[in-house]
Amino acid sequence: MLEFLRQQLAKLLEERAALRTELDAVLTAPRAEQRDLNEEEATAFAEKREAIKAKDTEIEQRRERIAELEEDAKREARAAELTAQYGQTGEARERASGVQVTAEPETYRRGGKVSYFRDLVRAQLQGSRDAVERLARNDREVAAALEKRALSTTDGAGGEFVPPLWMIDEYVGLARAARVVANRMRPMPLPGGTDSINLPRLATGTAVAEQATQNTAVQNTDATTGSVAAAVATIAGQQVVSLQLIEQSPINMDDVLLADLAADYAIKADVFVLTNNAAGKRGLLNVSGANAVTYTDASPTAGELYAKVADAIQQIHTGRFMPPDVIFMHPRRWAMLLSALDSAGRPLVTPAANAPQNVLAAVGEINSEGFVGSMQGLPVFVDPNIPINLGAGTNEDRIIVARSSDVILFEGTPRSETFRETKAAELSVLLRFYNYVALHSERYPKSISVISGTGLVTPTF
Repeated sequence: MLEFLRQQLAKLLEERAALRTELDAVLTAPRAEQRDLNEEEATAFAEKREAIKAKDTEIEQRRERIAELEEDAKREARAAELTAQYGQTGEARERASGVQVTAEPETYRRGGKVSYFRDLVRAQLQGSRDAVERLARNDREVAAALEKRALSTTDGAGGEFVPPLWMIDEYVGLARAARVVANRMRPMPLPGGTDSINLPRLATGTAVAEQATQNTAVQNTDATTGSVAAAVATIAGQQVVSLQLIEQSPINMDDVLLADLAADYAIKADVFVLTNNAAGKRGLLNVSGANAVTYTDASPTAGELYAKVADAIQQIHTGRFMPPDVIFMHPRRWAMLLSALDSAGRPLVTPAANAPQNVLAAVGEINSEGFVGSMQGLPVFVDPNIPINLGAGTNEDRIIVARSSDVILFEGTPRSETFRETKAAELSVLLRFYNYVALHSERYPKSISVISGTGLVTPTF
């Protein structure tokens, strides 16, 4: 609630600043002409002034409410300090013996004694104070950890809670195989309170030219501006679980269900980045204006593909005037390159780039997903989420060459909730998991090259 009010206050302050700018604009002409306001200007001035006064009232009311909640938070923090100081038990508290705990384990951790899902049910359905305290402590732990990452916990409102830190590490902290491409994009925290993220950009630029002769007009070209929008998408799932399984099971279902949710969310986020084709949410394979490299061949060879990769790279150099930094392909395409041989039967993709024969690419690591090597000076990542059912024969994959830092992936922190109302007759609980994401892939379309065509059909070995 406090964070929500602070966001509202910031919005009100922005609105007041805009009104003040409009008020100053009314006075621009009278000041320049050194005259009094005419009737129309006086009316506009009075309206803007009253609007600012009304906005000031709203701001003061919101500021007072924030101050009240901040005072409440300080009292709660002080109460927690006193509780810890005077002998209460618990992992995070000081012992009456005088021993001080300077490092403590996370509230919810794999193999721990308390269950996140069990506490979620007890807090939201039964009002358990102990469960609420543990969930709140977990939220603070996650928020503190995420301050060092490109994530935030500001999204969402209501009774939802942030899943344990280990789960967040499971899907985003590690170079998780299930979201190879998504993890390579430029990460940024998703702002709260919006369903669209708009970034300004220059549509056409200024210009200079040689002056014809002295004392003659110089080049005068006005820049034009525009914006590119990324719509916020929701990725969500649910699971119905019996109340007995949550309350009575000796095994914490967190380890099973949260890990599975994390894995599937990672896949869906990766697919969102790769193939989404809705306005404002274009995946890399559907960016309008991206560099298209067509590789058409009934009998594709590694050498021909090597040339197409070079073409994809140079188009980014030429169109973006900056170098690409990554190549993405399906594991089967990398396997095709690994199987390539020269005329003497020697492999063209070798474990070492300084091998005695000509090298088409160099093996880095043996992975079915993730980093596998380098090609033309760029790291190669394989991702099984790249589709293999494209093209007229529904049997083609794609190769993406990109400047990944030009693509921004805005991502919040996942939220989870429990509902019992609709499942009360079955003594069941509905667990809901969701997160918000937005992808800015069309800021610089020329930062992306996509190789497609019949040369990328199912390889033969």
